[in-house]
Amino acid sequence: MPFSGKLIFCALLALLLLAANGCVPGDSSPLDEEREPHFVLGKNRVNAMDYDGAVQAFTESLEANPRSAAAHFHLACLFDTKIASPAAAIYHYQEFLRLNPKADNAEVVRQRIYSCKQQLAADVLPLPSAPAAQKQLEDLAEKNRRLQDEVEKWRAYYAAQKNSPAPAPNNPAAAGNPTPDDISTGTVNPPPAKPANPKPTIAPKPAPARTHTVAAGETLAAIARKHGLSLAALETANPNVNPKKLHVGQTLNLPPP
Repeated sequence: MPFSGKLIFCALLALLLLAANGCVPGDSSPLDEEREPHFVLGKNRVNAMDYDGAVQAFTESLEANPRSAAAHFHLACLFDTKIASPAAAIYHYQEFLRLNPKADNAEVVRQRIYSCKQQLAADVLPLPSAPAAQKQLEDLAEKNRRLQDEVEKWRAYYAAQKNSPAPAPNNPAAAGNPTPDDISTGTVNPPPAKPANPKPTIAPKPAPARTHTVAAGETLAAIARKHGLSLAALETANPNVNPKKLHVGQTLNLPPP
């Protein structure tokens, strides 16, 4: 036999001997994963209800064998049902499926992943939906408009009361009291005749207050032009209104034209 043939024969013989002794590297079987010492310790701690210790043991099992799908599965179950850490459970469930995609319980694991994601979503505070928030804004704008109308009605009423003419004072000379000139001439002016049915003084009705409700896209200048007002007069009538922050439904006071 030539030298090269002998060399090849020796190499093959060495590989066979290594395989017989279990020294050829390869993927571990599920049975080998469950025989790993840390894995066995983790299962014992689960049986003893030492869940934190079981997590530590299975984690050390993964450090010894990073491709242990069984260790990932047991960690996922612990975080899912015993320690209540859905994010960690999702990670280990996904690693289990990645390492063992054809597992018999793959569909059950996917359902548990979905359940853990729902639990994570439930922990987030719910925000109001856009339609609900819009409805609240519209209700507030309507209440603000009604209150503004009431304020304007009372303001106009008191302004009318303040500007109404006061009754004329009594004239002492016309009440029958003689003046010095009347005494000197010997004549006394008779008191003026009072009307039979004096008409009571009626205050004028207050002029209705003029307002404008802001619509979408309107600006203060456009509203002033619409009502034939100057922008300065409209701003004076609404001192508390920011022209750059008008919102739909806001009520503006309109000064007299």
